[in-house]
Amino acid sequence: MLLAFNKPMNVLSQFTSEGGWPGLAEYIDVPGVYAAGRLDRDSEGLMLLTDDGRLQARIASPRAKTAKTYLVQVEGEPSGDTLDALRRGVTLKDGPTAPAEVELIEPPALWPRNPPVRVRKTVPDSWLRLTITEGRNRQVRRMTAHIGHPTLRLVRWQIGGIGLAGLALGAWREVSPNEL
Repeated sequence: MLLAFNKPMNVLSQFTSEGGWPGLAEYIDVPGVYAAGRLDRDSEGLMLLTDDGRLQARIASPRAKTAKTYLVQVEGEPSGDTLDALRRGVTLKDGPTAPAEVELIEPPALWPRNPPVRVRKTVPDSWLRLTITEGRNRQVRRMTAHIGHPTLRLVRWQIGGIGLAGLALGAWREVSPNEL
């Protein structure tokens, strides 16, 4: 079994609640499934859950190089040269990243975030569609900070061929592993 879940912000990527933050059990009442990878508490979007250990390893393992696409609201307006740096790969404290696919996009039609992103009248923001095949801790946030455009909002939109389109915030649906 493989489930796609649209994780709201401030929900933990574990079934138990902790430190005042709700866990996945608040949303998913399916016995025997567990998260195939993590999504930070302050990030939103697609999580996959499964009851199949081999499938979980395939999704979560960096060696599998499963593409993960994020919609990223960043501070400022990145130039073409700045985006090219992400396309070549940047060097973070834990080493160089693999090249990313990245493009500047129009603001996507997403659900309202709770709490909302702080708007600063004097600092513009931009949206990127960023695809990586790694999955280091807070990697996308660290990459955008490295190029001088800190992340304001991070939504994982797709893992492999499985996406969030049509899946409401806090909802889940069963999907086929063949879609990966």
